[in-house]
Amino acid sequence: MLAPDLSPRQPLRESPAVRVARFAIREYLEGVSLKSQDVLVLLKLAAHRERAWSYPGLGIELGMSSSEVHAAIKRAAEGGLFHIARRAVNRHALLEFLVHGMKYVFPAARHGLTRGMPTSHAAPPLKAQFRGSQDLPPVWPDPEGAVRGEALEPLYKSVPHAARADAALYEWLALVDAVRAGRARERELAVKELESRLS
Repeated sequence: MLAPDLSPRQPLRESPAVRVARFAIREYLEGVSLKSQDVLVLLKLAAHRERAWSYPGLGIELGMSSSEVHAAIKRAAEGGLFHIARRAVNRHALLEFLVHGMKYVFPAARHGLTRGMPTSHAAPPLKAQFRGSQDLPPVWPDPEGAVRGEALEPLYKSVPHAARADAALYEWLALVDAVRAGRARERELAVKELESRLS
């Protein structure tokens, strides 16, 4: 059996277009205090785009207070990621942010070995394309988790709780983690899936 690959992830080479996009996103969000829980709320709404929602309902499902959800929506709208009048995610802007800005604004933090809930390429929908990998899977540290792997700090503290209760949201969060923390092939597949879902 091959030993698990725990070597540091090498930074990907960026094309000029990607560098420009990264700079533009930082400049665009300079005056917007976007928080990681804002992205969690947006992913929840994107995963259930046709479903009616309320601030208290989202709060319960995401492990947040109603006021926290309301503040998240307000910040997202200020950043151009949410249409207040339509009560809907700005899908084009969200895709651009997830693909080009997410890993810079909310970079992934890796820790040691732990038990938790699989994420990134070790979770649906990418999991089937990485069967047989000898690498330890990335996991969100979680006392209810049953998988041993490399700890990857979740986007927000309530992510494991929210993902466990919502399979559709779980997939979106795992895709975003593949973009934030994955290697080249993992990121490429995640971006293609996000483009398909947000087009």
